[in-house]
Parts: sequence; C-alpha cells; structure tokens
Amino acid sequence: MSRYRVVFLGTPVFAVPSLDALARAEEVTLVVTNPDRPAGRGRELTPPPVKNEAQRLGIPVVQPEKAKHPESVARIAAERPDLIVVAAYGQILPPSILDIPRHGCINVHASLLPRYRGAAPINWAIVRGETVTGITIMKMDPGMDTGPMLHVREEPIGEEDTAETMLPRLAALGAQALIEALGMHHAGTLTETPQDGERATYAPMLKKEHGRIDWGRPAREVRNLVRGMTPWPSATTDHGGKTLKILAASVRQETGEPGELLSVDRDGIVVACGEGSLLLTKVQPEGGRAMSSREYAQGRRVRKGDRLSS
Repeated sequence: MSRYRVVFLGTPVFAVPSLDALARAEEVTLVVTNPDRPAGRGRELTPPPVKNEAQRLGIPVVQPEKAKHPESVARIAAERPDLIVVAAYGQILPPSILDIPRHGCINVHASLLPRYRGAAPINWAIVRGETVTGITIMKMDPGMDTGPMLHVREEPIGEEDTAETMLPRLAALGAQALIEALGMHHAGTLTETPQDGERATYAPMLKKEHGRIDWGRPAREVRNLVRGMTPWPSATTDHGGKTLKILAASVRQETGEPGELLSVDRDGIVVACGEGSLLLTKVQPEGGRAMSSREYAQGRRVRKGDRLSS
C-alpha cells in the first residue's frame, strides 16, 4: 500500500496526536499552522503546539496569517498533496485550497456532527449538558463543518468531566479515528454520509462573556457552565465589586433568592440559583490564586446573606 502525500493544517494541542499518528502512517510533507502569538503573563511570543511537534518530527512548517492568501495557496499546491488533513486549524479554508488535493480535504472534528459545528465543540457540549460526545472525521466543503461524515467515534462525558479533562481524551480519539478512516480510504471502503442540517447546533468561539454566570438559571445549568468554561475563560461572577472565578462546584437542593449566599461553613459557600443551589468547592478571586471556597470565605469575611451578582 503506497502512502499518501499529505499536508497537515492544525494549531492547538488538540491537533498534536493527529499529526503524530499521521506522520507514522502517511508521508506528511508540510505542516501549516497559525503564527506565533504572545502568551503568558510576560506576553512572550509563543509558537503553537503543532509547530513545536512538526519541528520535532522534522517536517517543514509555514505560518501564514491567512491561509487563503495567494502565496499560501501556492505553497500548499506546490506539495502536490494527495490529501489535506485539518485538525483545529482555526481558519475556514477557501475553495482554492479545498480543490488542491486529488482525494480532497478531511477534518478531525471534536463533536458528533451535525451537533456542535464551530470552534469550541468540547466546551459547548458540556455547557449544554451532553453526556456523550465524540469525533467526526468529515470531508470538508466550503461551509463551516457542513461536509459529509466519513467516520464517527463516540466518547462519554462523565459527571465530573470538564472541557480540560475531555480535551486530551478527544485528541487521542481523534488521532485513532483519523487513522481508521485513512485505512478505509486506502481500502476503498470509506463511505460518505451527508449531514442532517435540521439537527445542526453550533459551538461559537469562546469569549470571556460566555463565562458570566446567571444565578437565575437552574443549579445544574450553572454547574455545566463551570465545567464547560474550564480552564478558559472560566465561569465568573462578581463579589464585593471584584470578579470571582468559580472553578468547581456541586449541585445542592437548598433554595433562596438567586445569587444569595445560603450558608458559609466548613463545607464552603452555598449559593442559591433559580432552581436549587450550588456548593462552591474551588474559586479564584481577582488577582489571586485558586483556593477552596471555605478559605476564600475566611479570608474575605464572607457571610450568609451576602450576594453574588450575575
């Protein structure tokens, strides 16, 4: 079986296992990733994880600001790829790129399409209370995650899972599903299944405001928000005029006015929601470190009856 010549497009840590697996199975001749960006407290210019891995593997890397620019399209076309593989690249590819490889472009997407099309499928699946997610290997078209499905693998979401715990599992599953799909492609047994657009839901790129807590929502929904917004941008509320991140919480049955602190004791802080309440187990005050809510309450003289604002 001859190996495919492949150009790989990806950027974050989610894409690294797929690149590793692909480099073992096929001939990856070029990696395209986003430019280095400032990161961390020092805002130092930092390469994306895929660039680091491509360099470790000895694969040439290009980092165009926009893949659709003519010089970027020409650089990809010069590789004469049989296939383009995309995993969380972060840009929508134009037809000028989609039309380059003779076997088309395939995408490793972290949801069970057509649900959660878009940039942050892992986060939004958890926020919406899903108990199962997965990987869809999809043939790309000009739309946003609208192409036909080629291969699907499911992965359960546990009650204690967050976006942070799900990401490495789905990244590994994505690599497995990709290699399985390529094996079927080589064998001529890979089939295309059109997506049902009527069932589509969306997972927009995360912004800080997505993490704002509405205490008028049911406690389970607020907890799902906490889980889905971990580690970024975090679920946030205001206390005493400053932002408080809620990093972990569990559902309780006590009731009260939304945002009211129902109890402050050795278990921590219990906050009333629209239905039920939440025991805050881990928080991070503005400018401070992560800590238990009990420690936060002791340090800030938090009392029963205080309020957290939405």
